[in-house]
Amino acid sequence: MRITLVHPAGSNWMPGSRDVSAVANRMAPLGLLSIAAYLEKEGHDVFVHDCLGPGAVTDPAVNASVILEMSPDMVGFSVTTSGFFDAYDICSILKRSRPDIMTVFGAVHVSAIGAPLLDDFPYIDFLCMGEGEVTMSELAGGVDPASIPGLVWRRDGRSIANEPRENIPDLDTLPFPAYEKLNDFPRGYNLPLFSFIKFPGATMITSRGCPYQCSYCDRSVFKRGYRYNSPEYVYEHMKYLHNRFGVRHINVYDDLFTLNRKRITKICEYLISRPLDLDINCAVRVGHADDELLRMLKEAGFLQLSLGIESADPAMLERHKAGVTVEEVKDTVERIQSHGLRAKGLFMMGLPGETEESIIKTSDFVISLGLDDMNMAKFTPFHGAPLWKGIRQEGIFNEEWRLMNCLNFVFLPRGIESFHRLDELYNWHVKRFYSDKTWRHRFVKRLWQHRHSLWHLIKHLPSFLSAKKSFENPAEQG
Repeated sequence: MRITLVHPAGSNWMPGSRDVSAVANRMAPLGLLSIAAYLEKEGHDVFVHDCLGPGAVTDPAVNASVILEMSPDMVGFSVTTSGFFDAYDICSILKRSRPDIMTVFGAVHVSAIGAPLLDDFPYIDFLCMGEGEVTMSELAGGVDPASIPGLVWRRDGRSIANEPRENIPDLDTLPFPAYEKLNDFPRGYNLPLFSFIKFPGATMITSRGCPYQCSYCDRSVFKRGYRYNSPEYVYEHMKYLHNRFGVRHINVYDDLFTLNRKRITKICEYLISRPLDLDINCAVRVGHADDELLRMLKEAGFLQLSLGIESADPAMLERHKAGVTVEEVKDTVERIQSHGLRAKGLFMMGLPGETEESIIKTSDFVISLGLDDMNMAKFTPFHGAPLWKGIRQEGIFNEEWRLMNCLNFVFLPRGIESFHRLDELYNWHVKRFYSDKTWRHRFVKRLWQHRHSLWHLIKHLPSFLSAKKSFENPAEQG
């Protein structure tokens, strides 16, 4: 079967302003590439169309035309909440042109909502719930839809949800993602600017699931279980990226890359004894980064460690990220930096219970930490998150899927007077962080190390200046 897998563009910025998200950070669609590799191993002809890839356009009609030229029998869409309508616009054009094409929607938004999507969106033929490799393979292989676990389908116009599919027990049985199916990989795909020294870079995921349950996190696809690739598989994956594509920096996007101590120790031993000339970024959990681990990571070539912090208000932490304390955050950041590693803090503004006082407290704390980098997401309620059911009792919620991308405020907590005020507080904090003298001094000292990021920024300066103007004047958007 000829299969095209599509990564839709979606809405990745703010209304009325230029979308520079792919320019600043263009990430390979790893989930689609894993499915592509699995389907190809099963004997299918597979193409990947990345609507956010280098040189791509976002116009649904243009993308549909490109997909039709591939003459697919099946088209699969991997959709986030903000990307759903972009995917459906393309899907609608495909089905009107060729009704015989089999259309499948999957990934987190689909897994969270399920069967109602088939009732409301007639051009979708099937929903793939949870992990997609085996479900898509069985569907493409002609298995009766009624007997495929994890599939939602129609019979006589009614949606039918089959029993859930068991997660793949051994992730080492999966082939490496089909990176080669992307145009201009890896050089056309860039990591977050100023987060790397060596170039080109790539991304990896070496585990699935998380045993923790933060209030805002959607676990619809991988649930709360935790499965991971073996150290041998991880090392060979890194070696493959380096030898096959010339990759010299890897961002590992696992939620809990260092959770299993035996595994991370073995991975580091491989990287130390058989070095690959790689820098690596990953995330560690606050309070679970002791000196022995940090020494190991540094020796193995790790550059920057990210920490999920979210807030400096103890009541907010207790409610939304249990087990993390302000004291542990400060201690973990200090020890990361004492071992010569960079510390990046990940925060979230606008969660239920947020007030101006909690935002100011968090901003003060961020400045006091002396972080090497920081990301402040705009809280977005997602369908599969624990707090979803009661979100409308916590404040004002504008459920506009195109805007639900953590780059727009769609939820207003009761403790904040208006969406406009929330945007003002957000902009104030971001400007404050990047204007801080300590941060700027550290950044300038490293500027030559980041010459590739600097050159990339200069090449795309008009786009960044346009985004900066929109950021500084939110009232002018839309």
